Amino acid sequence: MQILNFSHPLTETQIAKIEELAGEKIIAVIDIDSQIDTTKSIEEQIAEMLDRTGLTSEDWQTKTLLINLPSLNYSAAALLAQLHGRIGYFPSILRLRPVTDGITPRFEAAEIINLQAMRERAREKRT
Repeated sequence: MQILNFSHPLTETQIAKIEELAGEKIIAVIDIDSQIDTTKSIEEQIAEMLDRTGLTSEDWQTKTLLINLPSLNYSAAALLAQLHGRIGYFPSILRLRPVTDGITPRFEAAEIINLQAMRERAREKRT
């Protein structure tokens, strides 16, 4: 599994927990700067971010990818739309949660959310 990380760098502890949650070994973490220029089109900037991953069309469709979304809400939404277009389905995403027992703020891997499975369950609610 590869992680596409559009957020803060992941620690070794976080990566170990992600491997435990996923039941798979992480073979690579690709860190992508997700800063955007609010004066420019978000669509173009998100497409450029995804291009910077170095993944080919075949990679997008065949590799096991886990996404750590950017914090900015509209960047995350646009990224998911672009990922769906490239992959053909919604990817799984990582959810981190704050740990409150320390002196400095830190986060731990809380869960992996399979967005495609969530979408399929939501379709059952259609009338």
